[in-house]
Amino acid sequence: MTNRQDLQNDADAPRLDSVVARVRGEYSEMPGLELTCAQACRLWHMHVSTCEQLLEQLVQEGFLCRTHKGAYIAAPTIRRRS
Repeated sequence: MTNRQDLQNDADAPRLDSVVARVRGEYSEMPGLELTCAQACRLWHMHVSTCEQLLEQLVQEGFLCRTHKGAYIAAPTIRRRS
């Protein structure tokens, strides 16, 4: 299981947190956003291995889902009626 420690060392913690927040924000602000790992690397200026780990971490957390074509999309949210 990948965790934040796999993605960073102590010196990179603030930077990684800001990238995670940016990724979450962009997916939240743009419903329907669908990115491959290569596209995400270019968009967020990340090395491929770091980007893969970050995306997979967000999949494991349930924030993103991976499509059958390998793209990453926001996980559907379940809204309950009140």
